[in-house]
Amino acid sequence: MLGSNLKLFKEMEVQYYTRGVEGFLKDLETFQEFGTKTQIEMLQGIGVNPIPIFINEFWTSKQRAAHSLHEVSYRACFKPQLPRFFIQRLTEPKDLVYDPFMGRGTTLLEGVLLGRNVAGCDINPLSALLISPRLNPPVYNEIRERLNQINLSWKNTVPEELLVFYHPDTLKRICALRDYFLNLKKNHDRIDLWLRMVATNRLTGHSRGFFSVYTLPPNQALTIDRQKLINQTRNQIPDKRDVPELILRKTKSLLSKLTREDESHLEQFGSKAKLLTQSCENTEIIPNNSVSLVVTSPPFLDTVDYATDNWLRCWFNGIDAKKIPIWFIKRVEDWQKQMAVVFKELYRILKPGGYVAFEVGEVRSGKVKLEEFVIPASEGAGFSTIFVLINYQQFTKTSNCWGVSNLKKGTNTNRVVLMQKN
Repeated sequence: MLGSNLKLFKEMEVQYYTRGVEGFLKDLETFQEFGTKTQIEMLQGIGVNPIPIFINEFWTSKQRAAHSLHEVSYRACFKPQLPRFFIQRLTEPKDLVYDPFMGRGTTLLEGVLLGRNVAGCDINPLSALLISPRLNPPVYNEIRERLNQINLSWKNTVPEELLVFYHPDTLKRICALRDYFLNLKKNHDRIDLWLRMVATNRLTGHSRGFFSVYTLPPNQALTIDRQKLINQTRNQIPDKRDVPELILRKTKSLLSKLTREDESHLEQFGSKAKLLTQSCENTEIIPNNSVSLVVTSPPFLDTVDYATDNWLRCWFNGIDAKKIPIWFIKRVEDWQKQMAVVFKELYRILKPGGYVAFEVGEVRSGKVKLEEFVIPASEGAGFSTIFVLINYQQFTKTSNCWGVSNLKKGTNTNRVVLMQKN
């Protein structure tokens, strides 16, 4: 039964990526996989032509679980089902898929697992550090052997301010591991890159699977003062954690769903992924007319402070977080101007007829709908807007579908604008 289900899934995937945009539109209109019919609105007065808006639950946690290799936390990242939804339907095997704001690398990893060539760009050096090892992973026994070879004794002083997060013995091992990676410079191999990635991901969190005492989830590092307050409120003192054991445990979890097909795709496509650490406004290394599909989610105005969230990860990796020129734009008009520059570059690298799936979420409790600013910016660069897709979980009937709102602060919908190069 499992084999027949897998065969059916493969056949469905082939249908998706050979149908193109016309088949995609029909698919959205008739989509009922999770028991609700697609609601269709028309957005007028924003782009050159009226734009269809498709509202439904198109992907969800109820779908087959995402690949275990995705399980690396990063602030404001989207679910792997989102890029998969577009990659399956709009690209062919071996096509080039690109993400100019790659974050933890969700689009790239999903593209490789689907047999596509991939490229990504992010101005934060942590981004490449987190995705590169997962595109070219070593085997578990290699990782365990290397970890056993690293001297984790530390006789120097430790940063005392970090003792709000760690037991003294745990912090000594973290410092020893940090020193090992920093001294490697460029002489590291894929095993060391993997260990560094996992250790970076395990620095802080809210369970015993992390090196730290209870704190916020791993995609946000609290300030020293705020962690002191949590410790006082919870009456907690950092206890000793087994650093090597936690690294191996997370490694086993990340590699747990690897199949032979995955390994083949990772070897063929992941190992030659093009990763850029720079601004995406000028990516000369990517040739004109070479990319088939862009799937991305840009920084959303002032809602996420990536530098502050990642200060501890940056410390561990010898990165000065204050020197990373991450965009932190407050005015939506300024944000739109910045996106217009990005779209101009995306237009250059896309093949004629290529697509951009631009996820804009919701900001400021849904009061600002960024798609209304994305569409004019993209069309100014030469793109045509195909549709707006709103993936809405826990879908309920609303009197105004275009104004789908959240009951809580934050985002429980994905709002994606699909554009095509003319």
